[in-house]
Amino acid sequence: MKKNIIIAIDGFASTGKSTLAKHLANYLNYIYVDSGSMYRAITYYALKNNYLPFNEENLKEFSKILLDVKLSFVFNKKLGYSEIFLNNNNIEKEIRSILVSNHVSSVATVSFIRKHMVNLQKKLSLDKGVVMDGRDIGTVVFPNAELKLFLTASAEVRAKRRYSEYVNENVEVEYDEVLNNLKSRDLDDSKRKDSPLIVADDALEIDNSFMSMEDQLIFVKSILKDKFNL
Repeated sequence: MKKNIIIAIDGFASTGKSTLAKHLANYLNYIYVDSGSMYRAITYYALKNNYLPFNEENLKEFSKILLDVKLSFVFNKKLGYSEIFLNNNNIEKEIRSILVSNHVSSVATVSFIRKHMVNLQKKLSLDKGVVMDGRDIGTVVFPNAELKLFLTASAEVRAKRRYSEYVNENVEVEYDEVLNNLKSRDLDDSKRKDSPLIVADDALEIDNSFMSMEDQLIFVKSILKDKFNL
């Protein structure tokens, strides 16, 4: 009987972590968890309820209501992956807005929010095979994950990818705005005091600037076969 493993995929914004994770989860029939969408959901909630920008007073109030904010993932058979729900409402589309993108890094730097998110993430299907992507999955959430991947690509390549997504979704945004947002998020993610974005010592680093998703899947599948017989 094949052993289920945990696959942790970390990396910078718009490196295709979620896409790769979804494909691998489908390939292995594993649970897929987009940890980034959890931070986006909390950011969306904070924006909708006028908690942002955070200050000492509203941050204290937010810490009290955070435990009552319910996040869940519901599998969408048509899409082939799970979507995130906030208090039983599907907000998968809403959390991808440029407004949420502009605030999510600042929300993710708050220690009590990160601690709460990590606790939720660690409880997700640890008795089953799981593929989770984010910023600190291989270093904080699952430091003992059997396979750790760290995705990277140039800021310009990532900005073009994200800009194309916005165009396809009919979102009005300038390329320079997307590029500047990514650079700002990179800095925030790498410099935050609590769980900064770093490459785990035992992670396999993949620069996919010039790799197609098919190329990445072939590469990772070969590792799964050779190392784990999956």
